[in-house]
Amino acid sequence: MFTSLPEEMELVEKHEEILGRRAELLEEMESRREQLKIERRQQAMQCEAARQRNTTLLQDLQKIEDRLRGKQLPRPYVLALETRYWTSVEESIPVWEHFLLGKGPHPTDGPGKPHRTTKQKPSTSKDRGLFPRPKPRTAR
Repeated sequence: MFTSLPEEMELVEKHEEILGRRAELLEEMESRREQLKIERRQQAMQCEAARQRNTTLLQDLQKIEDRLRGKQLPRPYVLALETRYWTSVEESIPVWEHFLLGKGPHPTDGPGKPHRTTKQKPSTSKDRGLFPRPKPRTAR
């Protein structure tokens, strides 16, 4: 049961090495714990700031909803006109989609009309509703 001196020395060295490593790990753990505390405080601050932003946004939305409820609805003929407009838009979507995908003629072309080209004629000032340009003067 007696151990020799070199074996004891080796065990003492290993013990000291283990204690040193333990101290390093404890120090790392403490450092990491402090980092986590800082991160948690920052997250709590960010969370509170987000909560305040959300509260403000909800209050703004509530104000807008209240204002909209107080306004009068458009007249019935305007609602009917709007409904008919959106119905016609929805009905024309497939035709325009077909044209925009390059699979068909321009939707305003009739069956006997030639396919439109993308080139446009240069417009004159009259076409655009502008005043005509002054004519250049000749020298006298």
